[in-house]
Amino acid sequence: MGGVRSMVKKGLGEMGFNKGGGAINWFPGHMAAATRAIRHRLKVSDLVVEVRDARLPLSSANEDLQPSLSGKRRVIALNKKDLANPNIMHKWTHYFDSRKQDCISINAHSRSSVKKLLELVELKLREVISREPTLLVMVVGVPNVGKSALINSIHQIATSRFPVQEKMKRATVGPLPGVTQDIAGFKIAHQPSIYVLDTPGVLVPSIPDIETGLKLALAGSVKDSVVGEERIAQYLLAVLNTRSTPLHWRHLNNRRIEELRNEYEDKHDYNLKDLLPNKRKLPNRSDVKYIEDLVTEVQCALHVTLSEFNGNLEEENDLESLIEQQFEKLQKAMKIPHKASEARTMVSKKLLTLFRTGKLGPFILDDVPDSPNPVS
Repeated sequence: MGGVRSMVKKGLGEMGFNKGGGAINWFPGHMAAATRAIRHRLKVSDLVVEVRDARLPLSSANEDLQPSLSGKRRVIALNKKDLANPNIMHKWTHYFDSRKQDCISINAHSRSSVKKLLELVELKLREVISREPTLLVMVVGVPNVGKSALINSIHQIATSRFPVQEKMKRATVGPLPGVTQDIAGFKIAHQPSIYVLDTPGVLVPSIPDIETGLKLALAGSVKDSVVGEERIAQYLLAVLNTRSTPLHWRHLNNRRIEELRNEYEDKHDYNLKDLLPNKRKLPNRSDVKYIEDLVTEVQCALHVTLSEFNGNLEEENDLESLIEQQFEKLQKAMKIPHKASEARTMVSKKLLTLFRTGKLGPFILDDVPDSPNPVS
């Protein structure tokens, strides 16, 4: 990863983390108010479910809240495990276990997965269940880690267990970070009464570490417009290249690639935004075929450029040169007109959508720490 860090610090870093330069400072007014409310309610909460992105087990932690969370009963829920590399996930759960932190990997959209989380929560509450008539469980996390999706799934399970309770409006789920702006509570159990409190996603006021900021931006925890799609896509390509990920796509069928190159003349323009979770319309068969073909073309473009690369990935200049070649190849693979003034931005947006929806395969951005006290 030396080449990535070199490029981030000397290349991307020259422009600062965000488009205006310097460290990111994206802290809307509602986040400041929410942080105060979260700190207040943490004092009376019996257990905290800290939701993190399974692709960013360390970087998606809100460092400002960690001192307050460390003294609470806590379960770390690594959400979006379906988008994370399963070959590495067990190392992360082992890491948290070794630090005596309860951790479970989940998929907030899976009922069975959320049930396992609730079982762990109930187990953790047993020691206080006898002396407290009412227990509060607080759900916290940075934007876009899937808190609202988790809350909705918990509510569905609670409603099936206890049909007679007040109806709760579903938490708003969207692709933009920070859409949940209120702290809402609802009952999930009787005898004792257990309430779950949902909270807005809040980031620290400033993220001075460029690489951590880019990871959060890549995962969608920061609005793309704050950082810039091209910069985020550059970082993604740098990570993929230095980890040799495209070389693992050797399973691509060369004959199929040739077929694809002759197939796109009459292909309709499917909107990749329909893959995002706030879209309810499911793609039909032709849409699915288009996406599969596009993914194959993208993988092929990255595989070819990296396999033919003769430079040193540890040198930022060589890595930047490779990424430039890949942008050109991706523009052709995505059938974006060569003279399009926004070609690079369009390439970046499509590439980011494919990554965020898991179409480029499962991935974990954080490195498994070797030391007992890592810094993300």
